[in-house]
Amino acid sequence: MSETDPRNVAIACQGGGSHTAFTAGVLKRLFREWPDDCELVGISGTSGGAFNALAAWYGLVTADEARAIELLEALWTDLSATDVGDQLLNNWAAGLSRLESNGVPIPQLSPYQTPGSEAGKDRIRETLERHIEFEEIPGLCTQNAPKLVIGTVDVNAGIFETFVDEQVTPQAVLASAAVPTLFEAVEIDGHLHWDGLFSQNPPIDDLMAGNAGRKPDELWVIQINPQEIEGEPTSLEEIADRRNELAGNISLNQELHVIKRVNEWIDAGHLPEDEFSRTAVRRIPMEKNYHCSTKVDRSSSFIRELIDLGETRAVAFLDAGPPDESAYTVSEPRHSHPMD
Repeated sequence: MSETDPRNVAIACQGGGSHTAFTAGVLKRLFREWPDDCELVGISGTSGGAFNALAAWYGLVTADEARAIELLEALWTDLSATDVGDQLLNNWAAGLSRLESNGVPIPQLSPYQTPGSEAGKDRIRETLERHIEFEEIPGLCTQNAPKLVIGTVDVNAGIFETFVDEQVTPQAVLASAAVPTLFEAVEIDGHLHWDGLFSQNPPIDDLMAGNAGRKPDELWVIQINPQEIEGEPTSLEEIADRRNELAGNISLNQELHVIKRVNEWIDAGHLPEDEFSRTAVRRIPMEKNYHCSTKVDRSSSFIRELIDLGETRAVAFLDAGPPDESAYTVSEPRHSHPMD
């Protein structure tokens, strides 16, 4: 890439329930101060990250960065618990989640046994369709438009599955957010799908594939779950928190490991540079620990706190400027991979 060429950028939005309002804040600030030498070539998301990726993509391809910012703000305003009934339901759900993480026995019901499961999916669908004209998506997937990728898991086939560009439908987005303990599985093409948190969180491989001229020079990962913590989790609450975080990071680190290996093989001369290029990985982490029960907290004050935090983290990211050489080396676990 020459100094006059734009830096191709792909953004991957990690899932994590209400905590992904943080991602909305990050994206809002990035679009408000988007670097002139960067071009967005793709955006992906899982679960709540999929909501953000879709809103951002749709705003950009139908108008501009300002429209993307408006859609992100409107989407999370609608997802927040604002009326009295919804606030009571939200407080009840968040309270139960905290009690359960502390080891208090809570009666468990399958989402197939509760009417609230379908009501919850209907609300999400209505919110998405209020802001996104899904029937327009196929026509908006042009050669110069950023790639849109949504992550799910195919329950029947037992495989990760992504929905790309014109494949993104309300069903696909609902499937990405279908937490098995809260919502019934979503049927797509005769197969049932669950929450993408069990698969690629967020999808990265699809962002790296395709036209060589649109391959990302940089991958910006908006990371909800902390990679590292200090000390040892000892209480039931601390153990539940860390277990939740680790589950969300496993697939992300696996995919970043592949990028690291490709970068190393290019540096070592094992791959031709006219066919392969290095990709810098840059993370925008939340860097604030919230209890895992707050991932179901949709209170307006908490959503606003997360959005504001996202904007703050994005400012620091933009102030850091273009990536240095360390961005091409993805952090490894302390113990080497058994296949290395």
